[in-house]
Amino acid sequence: MFARTPVARTSAALTAAALAALLLAGCGQDDDPSVATPSTAPTSAAPPSATATAPTPTATGTPSATATATPVDREITVTIAKRKIDPPTGRVTVSKGELIRITVTSDVPDELHVHGYDLGARLPAGTPGSVEFRADKTGLFEVETHDTELVLFQLVVR
Repeated sequence: MFARTPVARTSAALTAAALAALLLAGCGQDDDPSVATPSTAPTSAAPPSATATAPTPTATGTPSATATATPVDREITVTIAKRKIDPPTGRVTVSKGELIRITVTSDVPDELHVHGYDLGARLPAGTPGSVEFRADKTGLFEVETHDTELVLFQLVVR
């Protein structure tokens, strides 16, 4: 049989104490709000971008609640209420290389998706959700909601 010596017991106790201390130290980090990743981007007072000349839906220069500090070349804002899209579905044409921000406010929880760029944002009911990206791919891309399956507009990148 194997008999433990006082040194083996002390070593085992120290190992267990060290492991417990590491576990407790690691758990405390989750409670620190400065470590947490925010679910939405911080708000800013970004200057409005130039007025859009694209057909409906219109692009606006109004920064959204989830806007980032980066000024964008094109801001596209859409509102969904009772399955109606405002402005109505259409095409928005942008130039390749422009920085685009799409902000959507829905009256029901949903998810925004930009096809071709594989970008998305959660849309809590009544709270704007945004995606921001560089239009670096040319083509025609649908922008839609997933749960309600609404096509918000088609993004044309030239």
